[in-house]
Amino acid sequence: MKNQNSILTVGSIALDNLETIKGKKEKMLGGSATYFAMAASLFVEVRVVGVVGTDFTDEGHNIFDSNNIDKKNLQVIDGKTFSWGGKYSNDFSTRKTLFTDLGVFENFKPKIDKEHINTPIVFLGNIHPDLQMDVINQMNEDCLIITDTMNLWIDISLNSLFNVISKTDILLLNNEEAEQLTGESNLSKAGEILISKGPKTVVIKKGANGSMVCGEIEIDNIPVFPGIDVFDPTGAGDSFAGGFCGYLAINGRDNIIDAIIYGSAVASYTVSQFSVNWLKNINIDNIKDRAKTISSLLAEKNNQSKG
Repeated sequence: MKNQNSILTVGSIALDNLETIKGKKEKMLGGSATYFAMAASLFVEVRVVGVVGTDFTDEGHNIFDSNNIDKKNLQVIDGKTFSWGGKYSNDFSTRKTLFTDLGVFENFKPKIDKEHINTPIVFLGNIHPDLQMDVINQMNEDCLIITDTMNLWIDISLNSLFNVISKTDILLLNNEEAEQLTGESNLSKAGEILISKGPKTVVIKKGANGSMVCGEIEIDNIPVFPGIDVFDPTGAGDSFAGGFCGYLAINGRDNIIDAIIYGSAVASYTVSQFSVNWLKNINIDNIKDRAKTISSLLAEKNNQSKG
């Protein structure tokens, strides 16, 4: 398989205000596109499609510029950058949204540079399905479309979301979203339902219980990296997606299991600090080390099941 040497992503770029048992932080770099791009740029060039306001920090711009991230499709508009505030429970099992200020993101319309419409892999971050479809319509039909979503869009834009899913090659979502989207608590059956809607592969994330894959490849439980001291789980899903897509970009789109392992390895670093602080300071060798550990755990599980 020819290397897929770049990824295009669309999503939010935000300034986060967050409180966890580990501390309280303000105006941290966040957003789905940010976490994804920082993670995927460990592997290949990432082309970010998004919008920020004129208040977006120099630090934010510098972080993008110092990594393998192309900002040609990043709009800078007069106004405020999307901002969000949240507080996690002490065990991180629940999160309360304290405020949401959409700012310039409220009227965001994705615009893809003509040089980028043939980007081999497209990741649609968990923004409104109509914006996701807008990006799909601007891209070449040969692109591999990988889609993320969230419970809000399942609640308020279900038909639009299913339209996007019908154009999707690989769907990423968590177990709660899979159940909400299909009405099926059995995740294997939920995966079958989602496969019938269009994707060739569905990856269902189960938090600390790992991930499962439905579709052309079937596997029940790919473990996560053990023993993580969690600081901030906000970017876990998006950085998982970044590692997942980054691995596929280098190794070919058929390497789903290893891509999940690498996604989990990246996410294990992300949650160990606030914002993108770990992602700024790790390299691909760090990711490979943790991926080897996860691979060993998976092999051990497989051997136990055979025994």
